[in-house]
Order: sequence, then C-alpha cells, then structure tokens
Amino acid sequence: MAFADEIAARQSLDPAWVRATLGQARLLPNVPRLMLPAPAGSGAKNWAAYRSRFVEPVRIGAGVRFWRDNAATLARAERDYGVPAEIIVGIVGVETIYGRQMGSFRVLDALATLAFDFPQAHPRAAQRQAFFRGELENFLTQEGRTHADPTTPVGSYAGAMGMPQFMPSSIAKYAVDYDGDGRIDLVNDPQDVIGSVANYFKAFGWQPGLPATYGVRVDAARAQLPVLLAPDIVPSFSADAFVAGGAQLDADGLRHRGLLALIELQNGPSAPASYVAGTQNFYVITRYNWSSYYAMAVLELGAAVRAAMAQ
Repeated sequence: MAFADEIAARQSLDPAWVRATLGQARLLPNVPRLMLPAPAGSGAKNWAAYRSRFVEPVRIGAGVRFWRDNAATLARAERDYGVPAEIIVGIVGVETIYGRQMGSFRVLDALATLAFDFPQAHPRAAQRQAFFRGELENFLTQEGRTHADPTTPVGSYAGAMGMPQFMPSSIAKYAVDYDGDGRIDLVNDPQDVIGSVANYFKAFGWQPGLPATYGVRVDAARAQLPVLLAPDIVPSFSADAFVAGGAQLDADGLRHRGLLALIELQNGPSAPASYVAGTQNFYVITRYNWSSYYAMAVLELGAAVRAAMAQ
C-alpha cells in the first residue's frame, strides 16, 4: 500500500484507485521460479534445436497469411521507419505466432508478483525487482489514465502484452496509433502492432538498407576466438580486424565500413559451432530480446516467410 501511494503521488493518480487495484493483485506462485536462470551444466546450447521451434511450417504459414493480409501496412512501415517487412513479420511470428499465443497470465498479477516477490536467488535480484516495480508503475499509470479495467489484460508470465509482447514501459515509449483511430491496440489491431514494432527498431538505431548479418568462416587453427567473442553481441571490430583475427568474411562483409560482432551459435556437444558476423542492425534486434539465438530466429523466420510468399 505504501508503494501504491508512491505511484499515485508520482503519477497524479487517485490514491484510492491505485490501492484498490493493487489490492486485487494475486501472487502467482510459479512465476518467481520461471525467472531463475537455468542451472549451470543443465544442457549445451543447440542452435539447430532452437531454430526448429520457430522456423517451422505452422509459423511460416501463419506468417504468409499475416504478410498478405497486412501488405500495405508493412510497406508503409518500411517507408516510414526503414524497417523491412520481413523483420516485423519475424518478430511477431517468434513472439506470438501472429497473435495465437499472447499469454494467459493476468498482467496485474504477474507484475505484482515480480515487483514484490522476485526470487532473491537470482544473481541480479535487486536490479530485476526494481525493473518490475517500474513496469508495474507503468501498467497502473496507463490503465488509470485510460480508465480501463486493470484486471482484464493478460500476457506472459513477465507481464508482456499483445501480438508483439511489449512490456508496459515499451508501450509507453514506442507504441503508436498507426491506423489513426485514436487508441493503441496491440492485441487486436495489426496496424498498430506493425507501426509499433517498426518504431521500436527505429528508436534503437535501425539503419535502413544495412544487412543484419554477413557470412563468415572461422579458421579454427588460427582464429583468436577469445578476443573476437569477448564483446558478445556488441559490434566492436572492423572488417580488417575480423580477418586478422582469423574470421574470413564473405564479399559483402569485407566491404562493410561499420563495426561487426562475431556471433557464435553453439550446436550441442557433438557438433561444431556456427558463426555469423553481426552488424548494428543485428544488435538492434537483440534490444527486443538479449539473445543472439532469438535474433537469428527472427531473421530466419522472416526470410522463410518471404521465400514462401514467392512460391
């Protein structure tokens, strides 16, 4: 209740409404456990297995329908924001299969659980709990100002909502009313979804016309992998530095004038890793989800849908 009063004071909301709303939140006992990282040694990463969850016939078929149904809006978003249709299609497909799986947790319950009962065994518990308190404040502020029923929205166990699975802070910062009907609807309105995803990427520095990745062949005998992999997904090396470190870029990559990151995709304990060179645009995709595997799934699902569209 003290937190409710703080929110009401900061956001100029009715204290009684905020208290009554938070009073309706219910602890979700399984959610804190879902926030804990996997135990060390619980399994090697496997890009092929990860990819197969997302680049598969059901999502590709749903992606073709989504693209065809919203072709004009996707083209408009590319003109307005510079983000290709296949990137937006890839995001919405990976996140929710184009709205089929948007989550079933009450957002109020999920955010309150993580704001007040975040697992202290998490290595960044204090930081993450503060993040979810901010998300809960954003959610209550949005619901309070739109006079919506705060117990109605459902989403993921982390409180992400709609076809693009935006957190409340992302809705506040990046969601747009792309069809001009006076409201933002990320659950039922594909136009708002498309415009909001494109606006998100533009805000994080998407560069129109720049590929997200280039092909690269790693010379295992001479590659300086600890050096090249140290920055993780952050573009840090010139094309010349890549080559000097034993990573041979394809022809387009050699002509790249910006910085690159060596992205390693592990393929389980019995197969060699795969590698790509990630550009600034690859890094931008990881601002949606901080995982190189996620970003690659978005790229490959979008490319698979585009190829299916041409058939």
